[in-house]
Amino acid sequence: MKIQKKHVISAALILALGAAVYVNWQFGASAKTTPKQLGEASYVSADVSSATADQRAVSTMSKQQESYFASERLKRQSTQDKAIDEAEKLFDLDGVSEDEQNEAQKTVAQLLKSFTVQDSIESILKAKGFSDCLCTVTDEGVTVIVPKEQLNDTAALVIDDAVTSHYSVDYEKISIVGAE
Repeated sequence: MKIQKKHVISAALILALGAAVYVNWQFGASAKTTPKQLGEASYVSADVSSATADQRAVSTMSKQQESYFASERLKRQSTQDKAIDEAEKLFDLDGVSEDEQNEAQKTVAQLLKSFTVQDSIESILKAKGFSDCLCTVTDEGVTVIVPKEQLNDTAALVIDDAVTSHYSVDYEKISIVGAE
């Protein structure tokens, strides 16, 4: 009698299935230490009003802060657009040397990199729980502006970590400002 390849594979699969069922049964039996009734629940009491009020104080910003962040974003966007437009004008001029065009390309690349770093840091800080923030990257360092209510020692560490993970800068060159 000749054992075919598919018979061996079928037998191996049946053995593996049997072993899996046995292991599942063993672990399932040991996990059931206390029987529970369907619909049984345990209740936990908590003072929801005080926790919610504290969270609301941290997570909400005043209208003044919201308008500040919105106006600063508009200013930053217009400044960035002007800088890119001026650099792009050099590409369109006929009498511009190759050195000037290369310098303009380097400037545009550096600007785009700093814009990307700013956006990345802001996204990370918002994901870490800040209601809003602004980040500015310059040659002198990095400035991060967050709502003053959310500024504490832990927040400073989170901000420092977010900045240094996306931009090579010393801690001394990171400035954190609380917006009122």
